Amino acid sequence: MKPRVYIETSVVSYLTARSNRDLIVAAHQQITTELWARRDGFEFYASELVLAEAGRGDSHAAAQRLKVLNGIPLLKVSSQARDLGKLLVQELAIPAKAIEDAYHVAVAAVQGMDYLITWNCTHIANLQMQRKIERICIDAGYVPAVIGTPEELLATTGE
Repeated sequence: MKPRVYIETSVVSYLTARSNRDLIVAAHQQITTELWARRDGFEFYASELVLAEAGRGDSHAAAQRLKVLNGIPLLKVSSQARDLGKLLVQELAIPAKAIEDAYHVAVAAVQGMDYLITWNCTHIANLQMQRKIERICIDAGYVPAVIGTPEELLATTGE
């Protein structure tokens, strides 16, 4: 059985963005492209929220992001996910200004994803926040997805 992976919006953004001269950003883009090339080893999922976020901004860039998401199953942002997201904010695991990030974490947990991948290391793939996120999800009755970057997920392929 393939691992079920929730793709947060930043992954799609890095995949479709124009080449960047910043070495770190360029490396993230290359890693994301490599992961995308190996996507057959995973069951990728996004959510209605990812679709909405991907459709924002520059119309050409948004069209590219939405094209990449075409065919990827979309998970519903259910009332359970909204409740868990709000709880993550109330318990200070994720700041209130980043409620959509809390919803990404919550959707992945409520829908039973194995992994949540993101390049958002400020509010999601943040080592300081992960223990709180895990505790809150578990206390609410959900098994949290393992949160990491595309680079970390690539490392699980053993190639």
